[in-house]
Amino acid sequence: MTTTAPAPSRFAVARQVADAVLFEGYVLYPYRASAAKNRLRWQFGVLVPPAWGPAQGEHTFQRTEVVMEPRGAATLAVELRFLHAQRRTVEELRPDGSFAAVAELHLPDRVLVPWDEGTEERVEMSVPVAELEAGEVTLPFVRPAREETEPVLGADGEEVGRLVRRTERADGVLRLRAEQLDLPYRAFKLTAVVENTSDWTPGADLAGGADRDAALPRSLVAAHLLLGLSAGSFLSMTDPPEWARASVATCANRHTWPVLAGEPGSSDVVLSSPIILEDHPGIAPESIGAMYDATEIDEILALRTAALTDQEKREARGTDPRAAAVIDLAESMPPEVLERLHGAVRALREITDPGAPAPTPESFSELFDEDPVFRPETPWWDPAHADPAGPADDRILIDGTSVGPGSRVILRPGLRRTDAQDLFLQGAAARVEAVLHDVDGGVHLAVTVEGDPGADIRREQGRFLYFQPDEVAPLEDV
Repeated sequence: MTTTAPAPSRFAVARQVADAVLFEGYVLYPYRASAAKNRLRWQFGVLVPPAWGPAQGEHTFQRTEVVMEPRGAATLAVELRFLHAQRRTVEELRPDGSFAAVAELHLPDRVLVPWDEGTEERVEMSVPVAELEAGEVTLPFVRPAREETEPVLGADGEEVGRLVRRTERADGVLRLRAEQLDLPYRAFKLTAVVENTSDWTPGADLAGGADRDAALPRSLVAAHLLLGLSAGSFLSMTDPPEWARASVATCANRHTWPVLAGEPGSSDVVLSSPIILEDHPGIAPESIGAMYDATEIDEILALRTAALTDQEKREARGTDPRAAAVIDLAESMPPEVLERLHGAVRALREITDPGAPAPTPESFSELFDEDPVFRPETPWWDPAHADPAGPADDRILIDGTSVGPGSRVILRPGLRRTDAQDLFLQGAAARVEAVLHDVDGGVHLAVTVEGDPGADIRREQGRFLYFQPDEVAPLEDV
């Protein structure tokens, strides 16, 4: 019997990663609404109304297919999570007691501005696998439109304005079915489809980007699924057992990707995410908290956030409560916590010895003892380093002239594969430091520019410029 009971506790570990997926890109550094990169939001797992999506290249559904091995009378627990965008406007209290919309409302600790907030929504259900085998199970859901107001108080405790939050109606459906596979063991292909079924249509006066602004409050944002079996297991999409490899290869996932989640080594939980992950993803133990910007390094984010001006921090705090939490986190971070973000050594191995892995040092200082893990005779970047892929003493023919280390050439960068920096070197004389070969058979000349006052330093550090043979000419022939 299908029920809408809460998801089991086995989702607790997977939900930590799911939270990162749900709020990835929610608000980006410098965490204020006025920043250019915070004006185009909601990029992952957005399921838009059907009347608008196809014409704009947006998706209206996502489909997950995964192979599972249920045992006995197993039950499948499903949790759909998404953000529901709500539009927040700022109104200022006028002397006559009325309210008027404003672009900014300045308070001592923050600057309130219009902003689209995201409220977390969940759709939960539990259904026996036998019921899914008998036929498709559907669960329609609705999130009704609503409007809420929140008074804004000044430093003296008096009301100076209000926040008005308007949420549009969102409609969707969750479809589940299971198909038994012809395999040596009892296994099923589980198909789970999440679809936006809103009947909203864009107005004739809306076009382009304005359409998306109108569609987002009626969309399922960052939609993803958690699937769990009460008894049994799911098979990995990337590392299935040999007997099921062909069946797993037939799984067609659209706009989402399922991975094994939950406790390490377990296989009873799957996270199907619009962001591609590997099996058993986890949050790094050094992580200090949500910063909503996985494309950046936490250490750099924390340092740069703490270095924002007081005015920038006021704007960030007024943008969103989650942005305010990031500001508070960066300001209150003790040095020992910040040091943890600098890096961590998970494991070390002896690079030059194909034998057993080297023991992991007990302290960071042991990395710099008298017997380092790896000490080549020459640095890896030095052309003199013994590298079969790029011997430094190679020579090639250019316009009938042998060119190799020590040869002088004229640089003639072309337009096919150069950048603006290289174009400034058009016609400059240079000295070849090495002739290098890549794994695809390409040849590259490492050069230093004659007359460059930093040439010796670049040569010592291995910071060369690289050109292909057709981008140089032997100086003797010019």
